[in-house]
Amino acid sequence: MHAVFVNGKFCKDPEQVTAKDFFFPGLNVPRDTSSAVGSNVTAVNVAQIPGLNTLGISFARIDFAPHGGLNPPHTHPRATEILVVVEGTLYVGFVTSNLANGDNRLITKVLNPGDVFVFPVGLIHFQLNVGKTNAVAFASLSSQNPGVITIAKAVFGADPPINPNVLTKAFQVDKKKPRVKYESLFADRRRKFERDLKHRKRNP
Repeated sequence: MHAVFVNGKFCKDPEQVTAKDFFFPGLNVPRDTSSAVGSNVTAVNVAQIPGLNTLGISFARIDFAPHGGLNPPHTHPRATEILVVVEGTLYVGFVTSNLANGDNRLITKVLNPGDVFVFPVGLIHFQLNVGKTNAVAFASLSSQNPGVITIAKAVFGADPPINPNVLTKAFQVDKKKPRVKYESLFADRRRKFERDLKHRKRNP
């Protein structure tokens, strides 16, 4: 008898599957958020539940530390994500693909418990805890293996590294004085973000 693989995953004989192939425990348990970004993603996809293979769906729990816990900008190349907040307050958003004029729009919303938000497939998106307490969200994704590309890690942490000439040209910085331009840029962005966040809290 030959083994059968679908999407790179082994398919069991239907007569040999058990409840264990369709089960994952413990998503009620809070996760450690002491990472550098202050968040922890518990993925529940085909790697954890073999029975998900070919079903086109997966799940995740995301825990956020207070005062800025972040699920940093990332994409899912094979899935749309729908997220619901169950605890805390999150500032979430995604960036559109290139528009006809070459711009990219930022679509954002402040979410409270019970609020739902959708991140379209392949687009860069993020979630930030803007509250003073822990935050928790659950997400469903439209693939059993959605994949994830964390933007900063992929660009600046690739192995082997991306040629610095590529990065300096792409980000339009001076290799000798990159901090000066970016400190000014981030300061300006922070001011705009804080104004936008105050406005959204007043006008949800």
